[in-house]
This record gives sequence, structure tokens and C-alpha cells, in this order.
Amino acid sequence: MNSGKFGLYGAVAVILLGIIYSAAFVVNQWEVAIKLRLGEIIDSDYEPGLHWMVPVINEVKKFDGRIQTLDSQPQRFLTIEKKDVIVDSYAKWRISNVAQFYRSTGGNSAKTARLLAERINTSLRDEFGKRTIQEVVSGERAEVMAMLTKDSDEKASELGVEILDVRVKQIDLPPEVSESVYDRMRAERERVARDLRAQGAEAAERIRADADRQQTVILAAAFKEAEELRGNGDGKS
Repeated sequence: MNSGKFGLYGAVAVILLGIIYSAAFVVNQWEVAIKLRLGEIIDSDYEPGLHWMVPVINEVKKFDGRIQTLDSQPQRFLTIEKKDVIVDSYAKWRISNVAQFYRSTGGNSAKTARLLAERINTSLRDEFGKRTIQEVVSGERAEVMAMLTKDSDEKASELGVEILDVRVKQIDLPPEVSESVYDRMRAERERVARDLRAQGAEAAERIRADADRQQTVILAAAFKEAEELRGNGDGKS
């Protein structure tokens, strides 16, 4: 009889432990979490630590709350000169609103990457479309990065995501654009060389003219002095 009671108590204890185990969940320091009831979000404000839910009725989904990197595929964009550039970029991001993030992406990593890439590429297209090749390659790189980050962050906020940084790793020119740019560079170098040669020739001509003038003055002075000496000699004789 006692053994039967002990067996019953043991079974009840196991069931209770199972219920407690299935009702408890832990949110780690680096995680964000939401609780759903029949598919609807009922809570998303969880601090790290131990929390509770109702098994079967509730479901908990946890996501990485740390800073993550989106490394996009190189894309073509047009500059203000209507020239193609191939841009290789990456972005640093993190979840800022886990409930909005789940509603927008379903927590699917591939969908998240696609939606973020679309918004970042739109920002890249807008920024590169305002500038020349020279500006985006050299002079205004820091300004472009700051504007890209700000604009991308605004676009990504609807996904419950914060864009912390957008960086361009590399900017390449397609072969047809490269040839055009190099031709223009060669033409500019040749023009500068012609100008320098022309300036040099002009300077040389000025030097020759000045030397001829000085020679004429010296010869005239010498001739005058010789005439004066000859005149003095004739007078003495």
C-alpha cells in the first residue's frame, strides 16, 4: 500500500517537474524575446533571467540582440554623370524593437537580410546618384558614409532594426566606364603637358628676347665708348 502511494507521489512529482520545466524559460544577456499566445504577441519586454509561460497556450521566441553584420553582394549604381559604379558594401545592425522585428520579418534570417539589403541599396542608389565618380571615390567618402548610415537607419526602423554603420569596402568601375575615365585622365594629362610646354616655350622666348635686348644695349654702349675714345685720341693728335 505504502509502495503504491510512493509510486503515485513520484508520478505526480515527475509531472509537476515536467510542467515547471516546460513553463520556465531563460533569456540570456545577448538575447531579446517575445511571448505569443495563439500566435499573437502578448509580451516583448524581457530582461535577462528566468521567466514563465503557460505551456501549450504560450510560445516563446528568442533572437540575437547583439550587433550583427550584413555583407551585401556588390551592386551597380549610377552617379550623377550617369556612369556605372560597382559598389561592395556592408552594414552593422541590431534589433531595436523585437515585436516590430518579428511582425516584419517573422524572425526569418534570410528575409531579414533581404529586407535590409533592399533598404540599404536604396540609400546607396540615392547617395551615389547625387555625386560624381570623383566625389564618391575620394573627396567626400566620409560624408557619403555618414549620410548612408543615417538614411538607411531611417528606412530600417519600420523593420524594428537599428542601422549603426554602413561602409563601402570597394568601388570598382565597369570595363566600359574604366576606359572612358582613363581616356579622360589621359586627355587631361596631355592638356596639362601641352600647357607646361607652351609656358616653357613662352618663358624661353622671353629670356632670348631679353638677352638680345641686353646684347644690343651692351654693344651700343661699347660702340659709343669706342667712338668717344677715338674722338679723344683724334683731338690730342
